[in-house]
Amino acid sequence: MAESADPKPEVKYYTPDPSYRQNSWMGDYTWAYNEFLKDPEAFWAKIASKLYWYAPWEKVREWNYPYAKWFVGGKTNITYNCLDRHVLGKNRNKVALIWKGETDEEERVFTYRQLLREVNRFANGLRELGVGKGDRVCIYMPMIPEQVIAMLACARIGAVHSVVFGGYGAAALNQRIVGAGAKVVITADMAVRRGKSIPLKHVIEEAIINAPTVERLIVLRRETGRPVEIHSEMEMDFYEVTKDMSPECHPEVMDSEDPMFILYTSGTTGAPKGIVHTCGGYMVGVYYTTKYIFDLKESDVYWCTADPGWITGHSYVVYGPLAVGGTILISENTPDYPDPGIWWKMVEEYGVSILYTAPTAIRMFMKLGEEWPDKYNLNSLRILGSVGEPLNPEAFEWFYHVIGKDRCPIVDTWWQTETGMHMITTVLGEPMRPGYAGKSIPGVVVDVVDKDGKPVKPGESGLLVIKEPWPAMMRTVYNNDERYRKYWEAVPGCYLVGDLAIKGTDGNIMVIGRSDDLIVVAGHNIGTAEVESALVSHKAVAEAAVIGKPDPLKGNTIKAFVTLRVGHTPSDKLKNELIYHVRITLGPIAMPSEIEFMDSLPKTRSGKIVRRVLKAKEMGADPGDVSTLEE
Repeated sequence: MAESADPKPEVKYYTPDPSYRQNSWMGDYTWAYNEFLKDPEAFWAKIASKLYWYAPWEKVREWNYPYAKWFVGGKTNITYNCLDRHVLGKNRNKVALIWKGETDEEERVFTYRQLLREVNRFANGLRELGVGKGDRVCIYMPMIPEQVIAMLACARIGAVHSVVFGGYGAAALNQRIVGAGAKVVITADMAVRRGKSIPLKHVIEEAIINAPTVERLIVLRRETGRPVEIHSEMEMDFYEVTKDMSPECHPEVMDSEDPMFILYTSGTTGAPKGIVHTCGGYMVGVYYTTKYIFDLKESDVYWCTADPGWITGHSYVVYGPLAVGGTILISENTPDYPDPGIWWKMVEEYGVSILYTAPTAIRMFMKLGEEWPDKYNLNSLRILGSVGEPLNPEAFEWFYHVIGKDRCPIVDTWWQTETGMHMITTVLGEPMRPGYAGKSIPGVVVDVVDKDGKPVKPGESGLLVIKEPWPAMMRTVYNNDERYRKYWEAVPGCYLVGDLAIKGTDGNIMVIGRSDDLIVVAGHNIGTAEVESALVSHKAVAEAAVIGKPDPLKGNTIKAFVTLRVGHTPSDKLKNELIYHVRITLGPIAMPSEIEFMDSLPKTRSGKIVRRVLKAKEMGADPGDVSTLEE
């Protein structure tokens, strides 16, 4: 790939090799988007027709603002499309899933045939326990094959799974179990992290004390030396559930609008929201985006580093790639254990061709320099992806040059738990602009508007909104439909996503952070992401987080917490340099009043910086639940 000529001196683009567009499933972006605009329902019907349906839909879309139904009357089962369809076709013996543990000896491989048989056995076991269509099942497990098997088994029999990230503490877990009204909870005795065993069962035992709907606890016992005790009154061993079960299980025929899963996502205030996704529309959305945005091909080895406890893991570890028929890699490894080269070693060893990860991980590798990735052969990579938060220009450049070797397109995706699928990116073949996620993908209508719903001028910041329904959209907030309606009521005729964004004159969109992640300084709204990005653009800074501190004169002042790259040391001189750097980059109103150097920033295990912990520390307040934080 060659860097293209800049249309303006201050704007940089990278133009992919033309073969990416010519050989991709999507083809020409402008043509594809215009085809969608001509007839949106025909566009989505064409995508959906590539999947198997027991009965065809009567209507592609039914839109009664703010409620949508997709593929109305259609009957399907997502696991048939993820498993049976490939086993009955040519991919029976193709590798579906590779799991890599923390040591060289820990590896498990499942073909599509083997994975289907394991899913069927566990699905039959759940049916034997009385779990059926519409029952809620909570899954609280580490990133191991049984987690994926449990999810697919639930979907197989029409049970609604609610996956909870294995890092949550008992109180947060109880909140989600009770909120969903789970009948069965599936867990493991432990997770493994950086060579240590992290007990899980005692967390579950505490979490279900005041969870009256729970009838059974299924425990996968990984510890072979001293297996945890199973209390037979309520508990069962994971493999006892599958013992003597048939490897054949007829999938439940599901209506397109039947609930498929509930996934809880934390709000900025109040209780977590149980986002409800349904069978047909979600299936079509994740199949489409995995195939056409990632351009997943028969020969690809695809690695999304997310955990299925988050929506990225649902859509782009499990359901999307398996629906397309890909070979997926999952791992319990952390990116810096046993050393910071482990990810790049795995890319070389397994021939990973598509890598989808988070900006936090990219910035961590930036901090450590080029030494570790340069030890390994990364030539198998052909596409890089980013997810979870805005990819700042400096991280884009490092990812592109150091990992992609100036040849791999970067698919910087914006979407959220509520959307279920990608909404904004730069599709393969289109010029990439660092700092800008891209444009609405074909099938989606996104814009940047003011509070009255009117598009802002190019270059101005505004509210990111979605103007038309899409198949994978959430249908409601579980047991709280009023909360769902608020998404559609804040801006006339639009779905308000809660992010601020800038739309460039070229149509590309830069997402600059949550609209509620604002610091009001002397009457000016300052986005935390803008200040953080300005700090990270300095050569010495690896990561940054900023908070607002109450000030009697300005309302708030800005305090920054900064970690440095290798080779740089904290000093008063560097503090002054950074403050000046922000002044030059964003202007005097955005200058931090204080900078504190730290060895690391508080993060969830999924890699998101938790500013509320920094704020609580600064104000001497209780930081709240910190059970999900990285050690």
